[in-house]
Amino acid sequence: MLSHGRHLERTDDTAESRGRSYKLQPRVESLENGWPPIRVAVLEFPTMEQARAWYHSPEYAPLIPIRMKAAKSRLTLLEGV
Repeated sequence: MLSHGRHLERTDDTAESRGRSYKLQPRVESLENGWPPIRVAVLEFPTMEQARAWYHSPEYAPLIPIRMKAAKSRLTLLEGV
């Protein structure tokens, strides 16, 4: 089984091939509604369609259950950020 760190490396590899840039922000402050993330990772794609295509890609699909076991996470698509 992959560790969370190795999962992030593999995620980076799969997303890079689909035109994304990757940013990790370890300092996060929740101002409302009690969402206390430990870190936030942002994968930036040229379009929402490319982001969706990456998430549903055969390269990333095997990493989803690993991420779910390795970390409590929330994935959200944001347009125009």
